[in-house]
Amino acid sequence: MCIAEGVFILSEHNNRLYNALLIVGIIFVGINLRPAITSVGPLIGMIRADIHISNWIAGLLTSLPLIAFALMSISAAKIGRRFSNERSLCFGLAILACGIFIRSVSGIVLLLVGTFLIGFGIAICNVLLPSTIKEKFPTKVPFMTSLYSTTMGVFAATASGISIPLAKGIKLGWQQAMLVWSVPAILAMVVWLYISIKHVQSKKKTDIVSSIRDKRIWRSRLAWQVAMFLGFQSFLFYVTISWLPEILVSLGVDISTAGWLLAIAQFIGLPASFFAPIIAGKFKSQSGAVLITGLFAVVGYIGLLLSNNFVVIIICTMFIGITLSGGFALALSFLGLRAKNAEQAAMLSGMAQTMGYLLAAIGPFFIGFFYDLTSEWTIPLIILIIVSISAILFGMRSGKSGFILD
Repeated sequence: MCIAEGVFILSEHNNRLYNALLIVGIIFVGINLRPAITSVGPLIGMIRADIHISNWIAGLLTSLPLIAFALMSISAAKIGRRFSNERSLCFGLAILACGIFIRSVSGIVLLLVGTFLIGFGIAICNVLLPSTIKEKFPTKVPFMTSLYSTTMGVFAATASGISIPLAKGIKLGWQQAMLVWSVPAILAMVVWLYISIKHVQSKKKTDIVSSIRDKRIWRSRLAWQVAMFLGFQSFLFYVTISWLPEILVSLGVDISTAGWLLAIAQFIGLPASFFAPIIAGKFKSQSGAVLITGLFAVVGYIGLLLSNNFVVIIICTMFIGITLSGGFALALSFLGLRAKNAEQAAMLSGMAQTMGYLLAAIGPFFIGFFYDLTSEWTIPLIILIIVSISAILFGMRSGKSGFILD
């Protein structure tokens, strides 16, 4: 009896340690999902001046990762089933670190190639993290989603805020300012390498049922609604982190202040990022939460369109930040809430992020093109208002109770 009790206690202790390590690993992945991209926006002016590129090509620095997201997302779920989520997350983080190193070498070709690799690495982590949470913490999906989405928001905002101080304040230049973000990628890779070694991989079912389900996901109306909501939310996020500093500069704000306003907007949104999925998860329908968070963006972009008053600018960027963080966290939570199990979560995550990021990838390039065409931010801001309304409509449909394959 004593021996049996001792074995049970040891097993329980090991499970607690493993779960704690998983939580640390999930947080570390969250740290790396945005800084390699959000650090670029405030530096676009320096990059453009240094290597002499146009606005639409500068927009590609944010669009390329999204194109990579779309190309890689559908395969990421299959990679996770083949090699395990743990090993695949480690692999994704390794690609991310390599991309950051390559991008930091001066030259347009390496800049674009490194940016594309960054997108591939993040895409693997983007898709497999919701599936990992659904598998490891099936009863804690809203809370774990809040945890990693808030972590993601904190470091996304930090990256936006310190880019200019790193590049100009301590004179690292734009290359070294972006290279800094290879450090958390390497640390996260080490954590997941250790987790993957400790993980005893169970046999994955690869029979014809999975193949049938893979096809059914593309015929699910709810899955498409989640994909469009995620796509429009991502469109807003990546356009804003790419071009908001430039928009604010056109309204009379200096570039350093504009970078910090972008960071503040993201920090202001952190409570929404944390609490929105948790509160929404307590209800059968999350449509109300989508409506409330979405309206902040509509008001914010309209304010930037109509006024250049500094106080109004601050309030509007804060409103936009609430939607960028809260709305995106809701979209991520739907990847788990609209699925019955980890396999469905992986399929929905791959499908929704493939189609969603195809839509989002148009954003920074599209907005940069219209600015080049008109030399004004009026049309781009009108587009952002329309996209905000579209996100609300698809998000409210995604928020209705149900599962993707029912």
